[in-house]
Amino acid sequence: MKFAAYTTNGAAYYGAVSEGGMIPLSPNFSHWPTLRDVIENDGLHDLAKAAQGRTATHTDITYQIPIPNPEKIICVGVNFPDRNAEYKDGQEAPPNMSLFPRFPRSFTGHNQQVIRPPESEKLDYEGEIAIVIGKTGRRIAEADAYDHITALTLCNEGTIRDWVRHAKFNVTQGKNWDASGAMGPWLVPFTHAAQLDDIRLTTHVNGELRQDDRTSRMLFPIRRQIAYISTFTTLAPGDIIVTGTPTGAGARFDPPKFLEHGDIVEVTAEGIGTLRSEVADES
Repeated sequence: MKFAAYTTNGAAYYGAVSEGGMIPLSPNFSHWPTLRDVIENDGLHDLAKAAQGRTATHTDITYQIPIPNPEKIICVGVNFPDRNAEYKDGQEAPPNMSLFPRFPRSFTGHNQQVIRPPESEKLDYEGEIAIVIGKTGRRIAEADAYDHITALTLCNEGTIRDWVRHAKFNVTQGKNWDASGAMGPWLVPFTHAAQLDDIRLTTHVNGELRQDDRTSRMLFPIRRQIAYISTFTTLAPGDIIVTGTPTGAGARFDPPKFLEHGDIVEVTAEGIGTLRSEVADES
């Protein structure tokens, strides 16, 4: 079963994804206003139970990002071998992972527009798998890391390429333009290691395959990401880790293939689904 945040008729809900639409569940759990509250209370099983035997009653919906107010979103950079090779610095793999934050406002939901701002024409795509933390932890051992994941989702980690080069050491300002990326469409409950250990991740732009790799090839596997990040900060329920993108982003083509108004970006991962976005120039 999959769970999503959405709006319909001007009201916000979360519910279970069903054929033809959504089964609204938030009215049954008014004490948990958002999916973050559900996760903080280990409530995904309660949602699944409440959805049993019901059919969709909300069919005209607008997807929102699944967790509207996470305490933190932490992104892992340069996490596939071919992506690392793009930097041509002779380093096969760095000893530790690169990390940067993103703000919730920088993401839109599935089937919504991602926005190219007037300050730059260099909006790029980065297809990624995102994990949602379900259990608080600090200094989590790699062997225990998966116990702290409650759900999976997808991310188009849209990037304003020239703005990630505005400073010597940080990329934050190129990664946090309002509505420059997307997250969703939904949360898939995480129940077993095979959901993450070796799954295919692809990104298509206007139907053209641009990125294609498998999680088993990550330089820093997801278990290690959780262990490393939780060394310096407590991971809390609802936190999101965006786990890294394969080679093939638009900036690496010659000439570059940056996103333009009207482009369609689709990020797909086995067992999770497809996140779709349309690019629009900021009005």
